Amino acid sequence: MTEFPAWLAPHVPVPARHPGLAVAALGAAQALGRSGFALTSPAFAAGEELDGSFTAAEEDSVAPPLQWSAPPAGSQELVIVVEEASAKTAEPACHWLVWGLPAKAGKLLEGEVPPRTGKNAARNSEWLLPDAPAGETRHYLFQIFATDLPLVLMPGASRAELLASLQGTITACAVLHASFTGGLDDDADWDDEDI
Repeated sequence: MTEFPAWLAPHVPVPARHPGLAVAALGAAQALGRSGFALTSPAFAAGEELDGSFTAAEEDSVAPPLQWSAPPAGSQELVIVVEEASAKTAEPACHWLVWGLPAKAGKLLEGEVPPRTGKNAARNSEWLLPDAPAGETRHYLFQIFATDLPLVLMPGASRAELLASLQGTITACAVLHASFTGGLDDDADWDDEDI
């Protein structure tokens, strides 16, 4: 497995440093945060735990809201990739692929369906709900990329197809880290005598 890029390490906590992350493959020191490009969420600060309403912990969960600042001049399109950075596999599990976002400051509202989405690790085009075993903490890296060319990918493209189309086009990138710790089932404390 490749090493985690030194230029990215100060921006990503140790448990989330998966060398297969999209930003590790596509980004560069000069692109990270270029011209003040940043990704944030009104639902969680960098490094905070995701609320259950964005995970498999609750019914009717949806994708969290995200917002970003303007990318550098000359950018044509924005792309968001969310991956489970603590995965023990060669590639991190992909939770969301989004592209077709205008190259300007903007946002996705909580649960908003983006213009174009690709296939996540479950092979569907929706927000893949983070799900961790009870007591286990998993780490997720929200990554945004500004490109100097518009993408010509069809909706439903795979992670590999998206990353291949982004090679050599990145004008800026930014990251946002969150974690999720699996909880116990509410019913786990019940036994037959309590009923």
